[in-house]
Amino acid sequence: MYDIVQGLPSTHGDHYQLNTTTLLRHAARTYPEQEIVYRTTDGGWDRYTYADCYRRVRQLANVLRGLDIGPADVAGVLDWNSKRHFELYWAIPALGSVLLQMNLRLGAEDLAFVTDHSHAKAIFVDESLLPVAEGLVAAGVGVESWVVMTDKPLSEVTTTLPNVRSFEDLMNDASDEIDLPMIDETSSYSACYTTGTTGKPKGIYYSHRGIYLHSMSQAQTLSMTPYDTIMLITPMFHGNCWGLPQAGVFAATRFVLPGRYTAEETSALVDAMIAENVTIANGAPAIFEPMLRYIETLAEKPDFNNTRLLCGATEPPLSMMRGFHDLTGADIVHGYGATETTPAVTHNRGIKPLLQSLPEDARWNHKRFQGLPVTGVDIRIVDPDGNDLPRDGASAGEILVRGPWIVESYYDLEDNDSRFFEGYWRSGDVGTIDEHGYLKLTDRIKDVIKSGGEWISSIDMENAIVAHPKVIEAAVIGVAHPKWQERPVVLVATKDGADLPLDEVHALLAGKFAKWQLPDVIIRQDSLPRTSVGKLDKKAMRAAHADIYRKQDQ
Repeated sequence: MYDIVQGLPSTHGDHYQLNTTTLLRHAARTYPEQEIVYRTTDGGWDRYTYADCYRRVRQLANVLRGLDIGPADVAGVLDWNSKRHFELYWAIPALGSVLLQMNLRLGAEDLAFVTDHSHAKAIFVDESLLPVAEGLVAAGVGVESWVVMTDKPLSEVTTTLPNVRSFEDLMNDASDEIDLPMIDETSSYSACYTTGTTGKPKGIYYSHRGIYLHSMSQAQTLSMTPYDTIMLITPMFHGNCWGLPQAGVFAATRFVLPGRYTAEETSALVDAMIAENVTIANGAPAIFEPMLRYIETLAEKPDFNNTRLLCGATEPPLSMMRGFHDLTGADIVHGYGATETTPAVTHNRGIKPLLQSLPEDARWNHKRFQGLPVTGVDIRIVDPDGNDLPRDGASAGEILVRGPWIVESYYDLEDNDSRFFEGYWRSGDVGTIDEHGYLKLTDRIKDVIKSGGEWISSIDMENAIVAHPKVIEAAVIGVAHPKWQERPVVLVATKDGADLPLDEVHALLAGKFAKWQLPDVIIRQDSLPRTSVGKLDKKAMRAAHADIYRKQDQ
């Protein structure tokens, strides 16, 4: 850790707390007319204003008090990116309670663990997700109140949930008159759990102060103003929706809430972006890629010249970034973060003035980097012994992070100390920092391919292969080899469903990788398995193909 030196006390209002209620209250008072557009349950669209939203948030705070939800109590939400979910984002923390972000992609056992581990007292559930909630009851979770969010009368809803109430009935009976308390900024406003790929999910409890400062940083980095319109594409149930709800309210932007959608329905997202003049959106390559393919079919391409698409989860392929730029003018803003980091750690928006004179291809190559650290966040790259490595763009080590919105401990975790080093969170990611300060991920520690004593970057190889015109998505995994310890195996999904010849892949990789690094095996699949947050599930892939080289030797 570090020593804190106490200087001369200030005369500033340091006792005025930074919390989410002050964010929303200011926006509603100053921009009451600003719109929030939302998808209705029948698939249509409607809209209301910041003033309307703030009034319903105050009503909802009274509803929560009526359910005996108060300071330090936990209330969970099972919902899509909806109007009601947006309101709960503000109402639950306004009482000093904790908003539990319930990941719909978690397995039933893990979701039940999260519910009990967090001591959730009440859960708000969209009608379409009642089977998920009923599964939690069957697992014996200790939830006292269940509130169903639906446009129907509760008498028309079939459910086995106990102590069930209707969200809208409770709202209709609630007053919007309430004296909201001033919440201590170090209190938890929200909780999100990691996806539990190794062991049980781990809880991260975000402070009001952390998300407030993160909002200011996010708004500045993405140049948010009241003239912007943000579409929340990333699920609101994970990682604070990357902080865009709070950052957007901080900047008083318009919002578009797309409700429920699937990766096969991303054309509706593009249509809504065009209709509502969306200028900021967030998502993963798994969402942006099909959006780009839909745009390619449009006779008239949309004008997204002022649009910033914040892209995370996995490194966006260069072909996708250039495709959006060439067809629409949109800027793919590559970012890096995690559930543990609220999540913004770096952003790659534009190129440093110093680098503007680089050739075009070199500038585009820099777009593949995860970007520059955002102000307030410290990053170290260390070797296995914890020694700092030079910032030369070549020395790769584990990425360590600390800052005002970076986790300092997990919630009620036995082996907590092993996840941190000298006050820094250990990311488990391997990367480099170049002489200009740009972070570049090369792998997860567990995904690094070690062949013949040397490392091979699976991320760089994947992005080179995705540049093939027939490839939809690609993954490179390390598989045990009797002679070379590990060798790379490529898994691809192709646009025409045909196999991808090995010699074509080698041609793509020529010059970027040494001959000994080139893969020996390519496996075509209809689609590649992904984790609950949309990342390639390399653990599942390695398990499925663990004996591929052993079979070849037989």
